[in-house]
Amino acid sequence: MELVHPSVDAVFTVSRLTQEIKDCLEGSFPGLRVEGEISNFRVPSSGHFYFTLKDPYAQIRAVMFRSRNQGLPFLPEDGMHVICSASLSVYPPRGEYQLIVDWMEPRGQGALQAAFEALKRRLAEEGLFDPVRKKPIPYLPRRIGLVTSPTGAAIRDFLRILWRRFPGVEVRLCPVRVQGAGAEQEIVEAIRILNAEGLVEVIVLARGGGSLEDLWAFNEEIVARAIAASERPVVSAVGHEIDFTIADFVADLRAPTPSAAAELLVPEKQVLEEALRSLRERLCKAAAKAVGVKREVLFHLSKRLVHPGRRVRDHLLRLDELEERMRASVRRKLATARGELQNLETRLFLATPLHRIQTIRLQLDALGRILERTVVHAVEAKRLGWKQTAGRLESLSPLAVLSRGYSITRLLPDRMILRSAESVGPGAEVEVILARGRLECTVEKADPQEWNPGEVGKEQEDAMGRVR
Repeated sequence: MELVHPSVDAVFTVSRLTQEIKDCLEGSFPGLRVEGEISNFRVPSSGHFYFTLKDPYAQIRAVMFRSRNQGLPFLPEDGMHVICSASLSVYPPRGEYQLIVDWMEPRGQGALQAAFEALKRRLAEEGLFDPVRKKPIPYLPRRIGLVTSPTGAAIRDFLRILWRRFPGVEVRLCPVRVQGAGAEQEIVEAIRILNAEGLVEVIVLARGGGSLEDLWAFNEEIVARAIAASERPVVSAVGHEIDFTIADFVADLRAPTPSAAAELLVPEKQVLEEALRSLRERLCKAAAKAVGVKREVLFHLSKRLVHPGRRVRDHLLRLDELEERMRASVRRKLATARGELQNLETRLFLATPLHRIQTIRLQLDALGRILERTVVHAVEAKRLGWKQTAGRLESLSPLAVLSRGYSITRLLPDRMILRSAESVGPGAEVEVILARGRLECTVEKADPQEWNPGEVGKEQEDAMGRVR
């Protein structure tokens, strides 16, 4: 696009000037390949890649939209040296120019290795390398699917070893390119075709050795996912023993070389036939030995076999013997039963009710006499005890004490019993209770001195003289 130089007096708005610059730049650089180092790499929720591409002298902003970055075989990161296929664009809201990246590839061996490690780490986190998901390899497959270049050394080595070890194994070849642009798509399509046909029992990916760039088709994510999704088990035989690819980790079995893959898939037919002959001989010997043992057993059994007529006669004699033994046993049991019956009749006669009633009546008469004597004795004992108790009660009765000349004196009018002369004074009214009758008296004198029982008569006379 040719840039138009405006006159000196022309005035541009910011929008118009930015648009003029946008049209000029985007028209002048429609397709670019830009090399640089990634920095400030970030992935927002939209899934777009935003980063800065720089070299020692300059930098430029770049964006790779989600629809474009989904097919990348690696995840970019800061410090990675890459080559971008892009177009130049101007973003008017900020007045900045930037790269719109369509594709990105690592630059140099170190970058490829970094991309390899990044993809390996991501697939491992997804579980594609997990041993539990790997399918078993069939023993002695009858038909093998081979995905490789039809002109390379790998196919010659594989078929030579395979048919030398076991001639007659059928191989279904799916020819593909094993390096260069588009090789990964052909490998994925070959795996899909072999699974769709369903004719092979195992699939082999084969390629000779080479550099990391030469083997890169087997490090592509789409190849790894095709191997993981295969219904048939997959054997990876890529490169030499020291070479490792992403396909090796995802495959159900890794073979160091295509020749080693052939050795792992089929045994040597000659060795297998020799083993079968040995097993056949052992089986025949075991069968002959078993037949001999059975024949010997049969011989001994035939010696023990008795003519049916003789066995019938023996059984008839045995039956007669058992019948006689049974009759004798019945007779013995009948005799025993008769003896037990006679014993029971005797015991029943002795245990007749009349005899028991007479015995019980005699026992009752004896018990009645014992009871009568016991009751009389108990009544006499109780009567004697009552007399003794009554005598003791009478001796303790206040009336008995009064009958011996004693009296009870109570202070009037509250009738409180007097126990000491100090409780009354002259002129007090008292009541004297005798064995027969009572007296109401007036106290003329109270003597608090101790009373001498030896002078009972004299004191009684003095007291009677003072009480009127």
